[in-house]
Amino acid sequence: MKTPELDDSETVVARQRETRGGGTFEFGEGEKGDALIIAVRCQGKGEIEVSVKPVNVGFTLECVDSEASTSTSTSTYNQVSVAGVEKKGTVSVQAPSSVRWSMTIGRGEPEQAEAPEPSGEAE
Repeated sequence: MKTPELDDSETVVARQRETRGGGTFEFGEGEKGDALIIAVRCQGKGEIEVSVKPVNVGFTLECVDSEASTSTSTSTYNQVSVAGVEKKGTVSVQAPSSVRWSMTIGRGEPEQAEAPEPSGEAE
């Protein structure tokens, strides 16, 4: 299983190659104003829980059981733009031994939130 790729405009700060079960690894600090990017790929039946310190951000990813040679592994891409993401930190993954996962951590420009569509109703 390959590690997830980031966009050309984003800088890779850490990679974790294919891992079974849980694990923890570190990433370095970034520039103030940059977003923290967490791209995860997993394969196997079960869930993985990802937590990021020191910003106390986490998410769960449901993984699917499939052959390693196919492109059906589950991937997710998360961008975090909260106070403190420029600091160095750690990513911890809790996963059953039946799940394989890999991860890429990056830094980049925060995505701009899309403005809501006007409803056309007068207030």
